[in-house]
Amino acid sequence: MIDAIDLDLGGAPQDHRVVVAMSGGVDSSVVAALAARAGYDVVGVTLQLYDHGAATHRKGACCAGQDIIDAREVAQRIGIPHYVLDYETRFRDAVIDRFAASYAAGETPIPCVDCNQRIKFADLLSTARDLGAAVLVTGHYVSTRRLPDGRRGLFRARDEDRDQSYFLYATTQTQLDLLRFPLGDLSKADTRAIARAIGLPVAEKHDSQDICFVPQGRYSDVVERLKPEAAEPGDIVHLDGRVLGRHAGIMRFTVGQRRGLGLAGGLAAGEPLYVVALDAARRRVVVGPREALAARRIVLREVNWLGDGTLEAAMAAGQDVHVKVRSTRPPQRAVLAHGPEGAEVRLADGEEGIAPGQACVFYDSPGGGARVLGGGVICRTELAKPTLSPAVA
Repeated sequence: MIDAIDLDLGGAPQDHRVVVAMSGGVDSSVVAALAARAGYDVVGVTLQLYDHGAATHRKGACCAGQDIIDAREVAQRIGIPHYVLDYETRFRDAVIDRFAASYAAGETPIPCVDCNQRIKFADLLSTARDLGAAVLVTGHYVSTRRLPDGRRGLFRARDEDRDQSYFLYATTQTQLDLLRFPLGDLSKADTRAIARAIGLPVAEKHDSQDICFVPQGRYSDVVERLKPEAAEPGDIVHLDGRVLGRHAGIMRFTVGQRRGLGLAGGLAAGEPLYVVALDAARRRVVVGPREALAARRIVLREVNWLGDGTLEAAMAAGQDVHVKVRSTRPPQRAVLAHGPEGAEVRLADGEEGIAPGQACVFYDSPGGGARVLGGGVICRTELAKPTLSPAVA
């Protein structure tokens, strides 16, 4: 068990001010405590990202009212200054509005990626520099290490079950050079053990589960309020063109979904059905057999490259990578290439249920500790066996 950390800043720790992003959870609290014990000039910052008054009594959401109280108590316990910054307007514009718009477009977004990219590692990092900090430190389970060319590389956590690199692929190189993630080599059990040893009041606090701004986990309430067109009813259509039923809004569906279709248990003539596409323009949910979910090619947008050289050179060479298309799936072999529509990934073995709006993250190898080479937003996929009838396409 470690009792201090080295943030790789050179010189004496007391010569460096660092800002720690404190969510009120055990991970960021331990990071703040270890940085303070190491002698760094630590400033704790907690972000108020939405109307936390409505969430004070809701468990399982970060950055809510109780979390701010917990972060303040930890800061007092370890003897560091603590500030709460009101980022509600920025968060609404950069995260919540984009979340709703993505669902209305028939996608399945990941708001945590936008929050990290556009708020925590952009606005908060800028604030940290304004405070005279050398780096911004967080409790994410990833690592950065200095590369031979002097840059810092982003690496998966050694504990693959805790790894959060999927949500951080959009971090830019400039941001990476100013970020530190001290928990990348620890397990969650290690972190809690440190919290207990230090006597932190959040040592046994449960992890966040919900999307922080979604009350009771009902994301459809948020989407319907901001994008009511996403709740408009439409047809459920089979790949062969048959209209099988009606739905109450495409925002309630995601590619790969089987339950909740409202089609006699998801069956049509004895055939198990899955959502294979969402047609937002025509308000249609397209369903079909499981084999229709298999995809070999993924078209990407908003690609962020963290590998060596340039993205263009990597695509031109057809660089071998391992990719994750969902946070819970293991990396799979693929090739990063330049296709007719721009950046694309060609999967060696195919994947099922790849949803537009999710991330496709590139790694140099499949295991824990692998280097993150970047990633992009899934724009669309090409099915391994095209099955769309002219009536549906």
